[in-house]
Formats: sequence, structure tokens, C-alpha cells
Amino acid sequence: MGSQARPKRFTIQVPDEVLADLHQRLSTARWPDEIPDSGWKYGTNLAYLKELVAYWQNGYDWRAQERRLNAFSHYTVQIEEVTLHFIHQPGVGPNPLPLLVSHGWPGSIYEFVNIIGPLTDPASYGGDPEDAFTVIAPSLPGFGFSGTAGRRRLGIEEIADIFARLMTDVLGYARFAAQGGDWGAFVTARLGQVHPEKLAGIHLNMIPGAPHPVDRQNLSAAEAAFLKDAQAFQSEESGYQWIQGTKPQTLAYALNDSPVGLAAWIVEKFHTWTDCGGDIERRMSKDDLLTNVMIYWVTGTINSSFYLYHWLRHRPWRLGPGEKVSVPTGFAAFPGEIFRPPREWAERMFAVERWTAMPSGGHFAALEEPERLIADIRNFFRELR
Repeated sequence: MGSQARPKRFTIQVPDEVLADLHQRLSTARWPDEIPDSGWKYGTNLAYLKELVAYWQNGYDWRAQERRLNAFSHYTVQIEEVTLHFIHQPGVGPNPLPLLVSHGWPGSIYEFVNIIGPLTDPASYGGDPEDAFTVIAPSLPGFGFSGTAGRRRLGIEEIADIFARLMTDVLGYARFAAQGGDWGAFVTARLGQVHPEKLAGIHLNMIPGAPHPVDRQNLSAAEAAFLKDAQAFQSEESGYQWIQGTKPQTLAYALNDSPVGLAAWIVEKFHTWTDCGGDIERRMSKDDLLTNVMIYWVTGTINSSFYLYHWLRHRPWRLGPGEKVSVPTGFAAFPGEIFRPPREWAERMFAVERWTAMPSGGHFAALEEPERLIADIRNFFRELR
């Protein structure tokens, strides 16, 4: 590890009183009504949420999930005002490539539980040890165990710089790979934009942002269709962006106080954004859903997690006119992703060298389709090591 900052070993260990308080709050939930037979049309379905909360109270085992997460090597390190939490899992192979993986909202480091093992130790999962990565998975500042209570919130540019410092100054990796979806795709793209000399390449499962308006000339039919679909999303599915991007503090009082409210807010996104055909448990279990919610609950970070949406609305990261991210870029195109631009749209912003059209999967690729995502990451970076 580098010498500029000294990481400390970290173990997830939630106090018993936090879990007891949670159980009490779940048992006294005040439920709203629901329009009959409305399903998920107006938001989280009442019957499903009651079923999930009943399991949360009587079947879910946080301590088992804590042990599962603690099987990885966790650290914290102070970088400026941020106490950054990260997993640093060494690769098992002749020459592991450092790989920074970044999550988004409303996800967490839990998204990576099924991919860290195969990426770091491919031989144990039937793969080639030559494909080994050393995986570094930070919690975004303001998210989960990188909580920033009572402090200013950071934007994409600042987070990318902190991650670059983590990789080079703290961990001593002069050259590394990066992968991300959702906000992690924005951070990864920003790393490729401003730190190209440090990047072997970047791999994305969501295309972040858009080309500069001057670079959107002569759109193809596929690009025009994509923009029409994007407008439909903004019309019907972007309410969360507006409230989180304008008055996040007001919403935080309710969600930080009510675990049922927090679960409803987060689980609706997993239902809508996964390739689940209306049945979320086709893609992930109640344990998956609740462990992700729990990370926000036990750390009290739902409020600070909102603020990237405030930056998106008021100080967005964008490429300049004629500017492209020059590092080699791979993209895994999952059909259930929120935004599904065609390759030519991505090529206006990135040096796309690999484009894989996936047969299934959605926004939470590492949880929904871990094997396909792992294979695409391995195949893309194999020639860039």
C-alpha cells in the first residue's frame, strides 16, 4: 500500500440496540391505503411491502449478512474530509489487474457480493487465473459506510478525484482498470476523462450523461428512438430525481425515521429497474433487497446519498464540445437498463472498443446477471493488461 494515507482495517458490526430499535419501528408501522388492484402502478405495492416487512421482522438475519460481507477485506482511510470505506480484495493469479468497481443509487457495495470472488480468484470458479483482478470496491462518499454526517456533499468530479487518490496515493497502483454502473458509471467516465494516464480502460453497464449539444448532429434513427424513450422516462419515472435533486432534506426526515418508508422508496426502484417482468424475486431475493436497504438504515445515510441528484440538477458533469473520453471503453448493454442508447450514441462520448448486447438483465447488473457481467469484464480487459 502507498504511504500518503494509512488505511485501517474495518469490520461491519452494527450495535444490538440499533437492530432492536429497527424491530420496534417495524412492529409499529402505520400503513397507508391503496387503490384496489393497482399493483405497482402508483409505486410500491402494499401487499408485497407487507410481505417483505413481515420477513424483515421474522425471517431476515442481518448478522448472517454481516458475516457474508465481512468475509471480504474492508478498510477505511481518511482522504481530505472523507472517511472512505472500501473493500480491497487481493487477486489470486500471476498478475492481478487492480479493478476499481463503483456502485450507484439506491445500490451499495452489496451489489458486488457475487462478483468479487470470481473476479479475484477465477481459478476457484472454473476460470483462468490469468484473468485475476484485485478488486477495490468503495462505498461512494455519503453512502453506507462512507457516511459524511453533518458535512458538505461531494459531486462526481470530487468523488472521481478521491477514488483516483485512493488507487494511486493510498494503494500505490500506478495503473488500474475501472468499472461502474449508475453513479458509478459517471465516476468511472470522469476518471477516464481526467486521469487517462492511470487507466488501462473503463467498463460501463450504463452510459452516463449525453454528448455535448454541438456533438449531437445527424442523429441516427436508433438515436432518435432512444431520445424518445428517454423523454418517456423523464415524464413518468423521474419524480425521485426531482425531489432528491431539489428538496432532499425534506424527504430525508421521513425516510431516516421510518424503515418501512425507506424500504418502500428503495425497493420500488429495484422492481422498476430490474429485468424482472413484474416479479422482483425472479431477479433477487428478499435477503438481497433487505441487506441493501439495511446498509442505508444502519448508517443513516439516505439523506447524504441524495445529493448527487442535487449536483446533477445544479452542477452537472458534462463533456465539453468535441470532447471524448479517450481511454479504451467497454460497454455491457443490458436490455432492462433505464437508458438504452445505441452504440453510435456512446461513440460520440467514448472510445468504444467492445459492445456486448446482453440477452437479459437490467440496471443492477452485478446482482441480476453476475456471470454475464464477470465474463464481459474479463474479456474486455484481457487485451488491456
